[in-house]
Amino acid sequence: MSAKLKQCREKIDSIDDEILKLLNQRAGFAQQIGHLKEDGKILRPEREAQILRRLQAYNAGPLSNAAVVQLFTEVMSQCRALEEALTVAYLGPDGTFSELATLKRFGSAMAGNPCATIDEVFRIVESGATQYGVVPAENSTEGAVGRTLDLLLQSSLQICGEVVMPIHQCLLGQVKSKKQNNLSAIKTVYSHPQSLGQCQGWLNANLPQAVRIPTSSNAEAARLAAENFHSVAIASERAAGIFGLDVLLRNIEDEPNNTTRFLVLGNQQIAPSGIDKTSLVMTAANRPGAVHDLLVPLARHGVSMTKLESRPARSGTWEYVFFVDIEGHQSDVKVAAALAELKQVASFLKVLGSYPVAV
Repeated sequence: MSAKLKQCREKIDSIDDEILKLLNQRAGFAQQIGHLKEDGKILRPEREAQILRRLQAYNAGPLSNAAVVQLFTEVMSQCRALEEALTVAYLGPDGTFSELATLKRFGSAMAGNPCATIDEVFRIVESGATQYGVVPAENSTEGAVGRTLDLLLQSSLQICGEVVMPIHQCLLGQVKSKKQNNLSAIKTVYSHPQSLGQCQGWLNANLPQAVRIPTSSNAEAARLAAENFHSVAIASERAAGIFGLDVLLRNIEDEPNNTTRFLVLGNQQIAPSGIDKTSLVMTAANRPGAVHDLLVPLARHGVSMTKLESRPARSGTWEYVFFVDIEGHQSDVKVAAALAELKQVASFLKVLGSYPVAV
């Protein structure tokens, strides 16, 4: 070993010792704060968002901002767990993109509860059996997840946060050697309907002969592919490891910037973080110009709308509800004024939650 290499390793050891000491100091202060909280809420999304934004602004590299966010998300996760491990439900089983989104938001020091359906995620959080839930809301290629929107309309849960995650689809199978990788031998493709849609062009070009079978989740698709030699799954790379499959091909999604937005659900009102979003759902009266009238209060008070999604209402034929995302927190002066005016013109208005914009 050269003297220079030995010197560099000794410096790293010294820095690691200092990092460990500082991390334990931080954990000690986190414990003190936990004792000082009056409402007993362990998760403070607004505070965590502020921390991550400040660290990104302060970051001078060579670590990327994404790496900094990942590292400190895990630090905060471990510190929270000293008070109590959060319980989080998500669309399972393990290996789904919903599980990956949950880990990205909450870190590894949480107790995950995989659910068979989006409905079950809502039910288990509503019952208090878990503190939070993570559900897919929309994909940049396939659009909104209708079941999530329908349940948000009915549920008493609040949106407490969002997770925006690039989605890279992998083709998983049982081929042990690339020399044996013969796509023409594949008879069946299992995957969630959203993922099948995200890879439709690739499937048409490369597996036109294979039957496509929708499944309740990508992880379930991987489980089925593991049981059938001439079948494959479209799922995450994590699912391959869980179900003992090989990654035949990576990044087979049609759009390279394929992204899914997930929502964090809970029974908690979130305080302003400084860079927030408010989600709401409303209906218009059945008369000419009614939809236009819903948008006027936002424009009048200078509130930017970032999303408008219509869904068929359950109340009658050709009636619709509108899901809207706007910039700002519902306690902000401009947003509060716009919402107050909206209540006067909308047939129905429900605020689904205000929460920090995804970091």
